[in-house]
Amino acid sequence: MSDLTPDTQHPGLIGLLPRTVRGLALLARFDRPIGWWLLFWPGAWAVALAGGAFARWPLLLLLLVGSIAMRGAGCVYNDIVDRDLDAQVARTRARPIPSGAVSVRGAGVWLIVLCLVGLTVLVQLRPLAAAVAVASLLPVAAYPFMKRITWWPQAWLGLVFSWAALVGWAEVTGRFAPAAVLLYAGSIAWVIGYDTIYALQDREDDALVGVRSSALRLGRHVRGGVALAYALAVALWAAAIWTVRADPLAGVALVPAAGHLAWQVLTLRADDGAGALHRFRSNRFTGLLVFMACLVVGTAP
Repeated sequence: MSDLTPDTQHPGLIGLLPRTVRGLALLARFDRPIGWWLLFWPGAWAVALAGGAFARWPLLLLLLVGSIAMRGAGCVYNDIVDRDLDAQVARTRARPIPSGAVSVRGAGVWLIVLCLVGLTVLVQLRPLAAAVAVASLLPVAAYPFMKRITWWPQAWLGLVFSWAALVGWAEVTGRFAPAAVLLYAGSIAWVIGYDTIYALQDREDDALVGVRSSALRLGRHVRGGVALAYALAVALWAAAIWTVRADPLAGVALVPAAGHLAWQVLTLRADDGAGALHRFRSNRFTGLLVFMACLVVGTAP
């Protein structure tokens, strides 16, 4: 597949760092903030829909710091596990570990440092929210192996990347509610959609090395599969909003986000790697639009 974006780009400040430090920064994907935005947004939605966006605004900062640290830790762990596979894929063979820029031992130490940063966020949460956050560690640890045993690793990623919705709601309210579960479920569907788009970049290499993905499984039905995932996400988000404010007008707040997702589907081309990456990255705006919808509903009198 042409026009793939390698994981070796390091423009701006990352490119000015010493070689070893730059390798660690690239290993944690500090040059690619889209990952921690996608991890952060579900938690921010929950805080906003639960009515805590203004009263608990420091919580949003905590969730952001935690997202940056734990997304980095997840990437380091994933690269340690996948180092042999990464060496066989054109887009990933120049990553720090397979290229030799960072040793496996060095990556392990870096992983511990990032986890300690996450721990500083964890200890500031109330016990229920902290327990929910800790419960995510097992599915996070299992994720790198999913691509070896299932055609739907994107669904497992959805479980992991949506977890902050449960943490954020538990922290603001001290309990669980149907709205939190619906937000979480909607986020899972959203992740399946956008990560299927992302996986389009690697379909040829994945097929050669035996890695499974929803993009491969869906074949020529990728656009329909993404459309279904996104439609389910919007429906579940609307249901979450309805449980908080049973007013048909409240659902209108989701129209901008739904329109943006529709644009992704309508303009998606399975054979355009660069275009797929652009649409994947545009989901940071989807997250913002859903946050604004939750903010409007959660703070309405």
